[in-house]
This record gives sequence, structure tokens and C-alpha cells, in this order.
Amino acid sequence: MKVRRSGLAQRYAGNPTVIGADLHNEPHAEGTNPAATGACWGCGDPARDWRLAAERAGNAIPSVQPNWLIFVEGVSCPNGGLSNVWDNDPSNDEDCGWWGGNLTRAKDFPVRLNVANRLVYSPHEYATSVYEQAWFKAPDYPANLPAIWDRYWGYLHKQNIAPIMMGEFGSTLADPRDKVWLEKLMAYTGTGVDGMSFTYWSWNPNSGDTGGIALDDWTNINTTKQAILQPYLIPPVGGGGPSPTPTTPGPTTPTGGCTATYKQVNAWQGGFQGELTIKNTGSGTLNPWQATWAWPAGVTLASGWNATVTQSGTTVTAAAPSWASSLAPGGSVTVGFTATGSATAPGTVKLNNTAC
Repeated sequence: MKVRRSGLAQRYAGNPTVIGADLHNEPHAEGTNPAATGACWGCGDPARDWRLAAERAGNAIPSVQPNWLIFVEGVSCPNGGLSNVWDNDPSNDEDCGWWGGNLTRAKDFPVRLNVANRLVYSPHEYATSVYEQAWFKAPDYPANLPAIWDRYWGYLHKQNIAPIMMGEFGSTLADPRDKVWLEKLMAYTGTGVDGMSFTYWSWNPNSGDTGGIALDDWTNINTTKQAILQPYLIPPVGGGGPSPTPTTPGPTTPTGGCTATYKQVNAWQGGFQGELTIKNTGSGTLNPWQATWAWPAGVTLASGWNATVTQSGTTVTAAAPSWASSLAPGGSVTVGFTATGSATAPGTVKLNNTAC
């Protein structure tokens, strides 16, 4: 594997919106010949050892962009052969996984970078819409999944060896097993700052194996996928400047009133997802704004976004986030949430103590 210093590092050096480089997409073996060899991990062959190539590239980039993270995917088969993932021949199998998804040897043969705290391992993980792996047909599915993820890449995070960011994972969800797979995978990654990072494949709808978050009209959203992912997303924070300072000590009262429109986005056994759009129909700017509503007993908030959403008893409060504290006359905000219990529209909605 020949590696040269990336021109992209030079092009985007100093650009704060670019945080790193994924060195190569899905290293694996090519062809259908069972004797074929391709990217291995830790085999020591300079022409095929992806770990060595990743080191060469990962150590060249910081000379151009020292602050970038270096994202390193796995291989498919550690020895660089083909697997029955693609050739359906079990005679030449080893412990093979998805292209780019096998990091079983990273513990014994880690990527060694000259700059500390830059390495991030970035496996790819997929469902039956990409390929019918043997574990999807196992009698203990889906309980078998965490052990599989532990073996291929999850151990790196759990043993505090290196950070994990799943660089790709996705499914059309056409097979009911895939919805279970996605739910289990998200639960496996964990939540908050202690969880594993991820980027979903893909946003756009024209990925044949997986579809997208966006539907085929490129405008509306696949709400089933979004509802599964949403509880694991970390809300955005401010853009680097100071948070806006409220103009009054507490929520101001709108002059004129407000309107509230509820939309149920999705529902499932034991839970639902909704969106509440609140419009300031008054003549004054609300800074900060705050919306409240009531749910019946048995309905419990699970997550919220576009506001700081909390629940006390049956009262739910959506407080303005620091990055969008003001609500101008005629302006509106859409607060999203998931909840457990029977799907229920919010009761009387109030905006800064004024009923909508």
C-alpha cells in the first residue's frame, strides 16, 4: 500500500469545520478467487498490512494539520483473504466481518501515531439489507449481537484502548429484524459523552443498500429511523460565541398571544414521538421563551430536542436553549420529543405563562 501526504490536509488546514481524516474506505480483499489476498491487519507485509499503511498516512497528515483526528477503519478478514461474506465458500473462512468493520487485531497490533490522542477507530456495521450475515439467522438473535460487536470493535471502547466512532451503519429497515438490529446497536453505543460516537449512513436517500434518513423526495424524513436515532444524539451547542443574555430576569409575557400545533411523528408499542410547534403571535420578543404543557399520568418524557425539555409530575417544560433564546414576533419554534406510554397530544400549551 503506497501512501502519500494528503492534499486534502493542505486544502483544509486551519478550517475549523473539518475535524479529521478517514484514511481509507473499507479495506478488504477483492475478487472471487478463494486464494485472493487483500488488506490484512498485523500480517507485517508492507504491501498489504493496512495497520502499517494507516500509520504511514496517519503520521504524515499531522505535519500539515496537527489538530486533525485520524480515523482508521478495520479490515474484513484479518489475514487479508476472502470470506463467505462475498464468495459463499466456507472452506477459506477466517473470522471475517464487514468491509472496514473488523478490528479484532487492533489490540495486539495497534496503530501507532507520533502525535498522542489523535487516533479514532472507525468500524462500519450493517444489517441484512447489505448482506445476510450468519448471526442474523442465529437462534439467539438478537441477544447474540453485543458479543459480536464486542469481538469485532466494541472492546476497544469498553477496555479504554481507543475511542470508537462508527463511521457507517444503516439499513433500509425493510426486514423487521433490521429495526431490532438498529435499536440494539444504538443501545450498545450508549448515551451522552461516555457513549461511542457515530455517523449514520446515509442522510441522502439514494444509497441502494440502505436508503437514507431523507425520503425519496429529498425533503421529508424517515421518521422510523429518526425516532430510533434521536435519543442518542447529543444536542447542538452554541457556535463559539457567548450565550445571548436575557433582556429580563425571567420569561417575558407575550403581548397578543401564541398558537400551538401538535404533530404525532411516530408511535410504537409503549411509546411515541411528537413535535409541538409554538408560534409567538404577540408584538414583543420573548427572551428567554419557555413553553409548558401537561400530560396525563403514565406518559413519561424520554428525550427532547430544540429546547431543554424536562418533566415534573405531569407538567412538561421546554425551556429556550442558549443558542436560540429569543422568539421574535411571528417567530415559531418546533420542539421535538419522544415519550413512553400511550400516544397523547399535549394538554393546554402555555408560552411564557400565556395559554395558546
